[in-house]
Amino acid sequence: MTDLKQYRIMAASAAELVDAIEAGVASGAFVPGQRLPSVRQLAAEVGLSPVTVAAGLAELRRRGVVLSEPRRGTRIGSGPPIGSARATLAVPPGARDLSNGNPDPALLPDLDGALRRAQLPVRLYGERQALPALLELAREQLHADAVPAEELCVVSGAMDAIERVLGAQLRPGDRVAVESPGYAALYDLLRAQGLALEPVAVDDRGMLADALEAALARGAVAAVITPRGQNPTGAALDAERARELSAVLEQFPDTLLIEDDHLGPVAGSRLHSVLSAGVRPRRWAATRSVAKALGPDLRLAVLAGDAQTIARVEGRQRCGPGWVSQILQTLVLNLWSDPAVHALVARASGTYAQRRERLLACLEHEGVGAHGASGLNVWIPVHEEAGAVAALVQRGWVLAPGAPYRLAGAPRGIRVTTATLTAPEAARLAGDVAEVLAPTLAARSG
Repeated sequence: MTDLKQYRIMAASAAELVDAIEAGVASGAFVPGQRLPSVRQLAAEVGLSPVTVAAGLAELRRRGVVLSEPRRGTRIGSGPPIGSARATLAVPPGARDLSNGNPDPALLPDLDGALRRAQLPVRLYGERQALPALLELAREQLHADAVPAEELCVVSGAMDAIERVLGAQLRPGDRVAVESPGYAALYDLLRAQGLALEPVAVDDRGMLADALEAALARGAVAAVITPRGQNPTGAALDAERARELSAVLEQFPDTLLIEDDHLGPVAGSRLHSVLSAGVRPRRWAATRSVAKALGPDLRLAVLAGDAQTIARVEGRQRCGPGWVSQILQTLVLNLWSDPAVHALVARASGTYAQRRERLLACLEHEGVGAHGASGLNVWIPVHEEAGAVAALVQRGWVLAPGAPYRLAGAPRGIRVTTATLTAPEAARLAGDVAEVLAPTLAARSG
């Protein structure tokens, strides 16, 4: 019995088929990653022609609800843009959850105290969208990292920035070069906007220049690059790789470059920006989020970019929410101006690096290869993701399967968030991973 027989679809047209499948996603009857029947089987079960079903699935693909890949058929996307009742990754009682990508709450500043000390403004319609003092402080920080910051605006987080830049500069159907493995939420955002993904391979030094060149030659008109703390692999650009990527972009001067420094000062590595490594693209944007350093609930990021891009983002923002709350802006300004917070962020950066490197060392001791040059995550290549994740759950570890983080052709893996991982846990986890992967490791060595 197929899932469609358990969830009865009544559809007399392609549009009704689209509505019915979206309703199934919203109710939780269809879950991310779930495979759908073939076009002919689905047509027979629903009572529509294969042509009509194919048209409905094409519309669902355009909306980012389903994905179709060679030899994998059509399945529900990992993060379809529909509010749903689906459950998050299950965490059994007593298990250690290292799947969520969160920072360590103990290394975040005291927001309650900061709010009590803050003199919060009364914001009225028609005033400036951003606090000048916040922009000036952000400009100083970006310039210190050699990121051009003549034009700035304030947005509601890094993903909000990327969404607004894409909406301002691209059209549905445009192709975007993205890292693979890469950030699952970015994939979902691009699909929801009707954009096509061009996968670009990465190594420990970030996006590969020759792979980016190939993606742009295939027709990609934009590229999203993570300069450090890449999610999920922890890759970080060095000066040489940044220059190589800049040289590729110089060959394609109309490419929109988006640089996503989502971790900022807690990435645990120096920022090597493509924007300062050579000729600056004509269209570009760079995000600097406060989420990992100051707290995920501070939905704020600063966006730098060329004058046209920033003007378009501000204009669209004005047409929608109008501005980012100046209560949040004032709070971030106060935190950025506090020497004690600077010291805490520096300590967090060092602690995250120590925890990440400790797990890498323990894995190496067990003969397990892994990646994590920077950031809060370690990426462990595996032959079979679901089996490895399930086996580790039995040992008390909840890790993230790699499927949502990779496009077709990318190597399989599992992601470990190391932000709160203690030394004893690192040693025990490495041992358990080695046991789970032992058959694969033995086959490779033999």
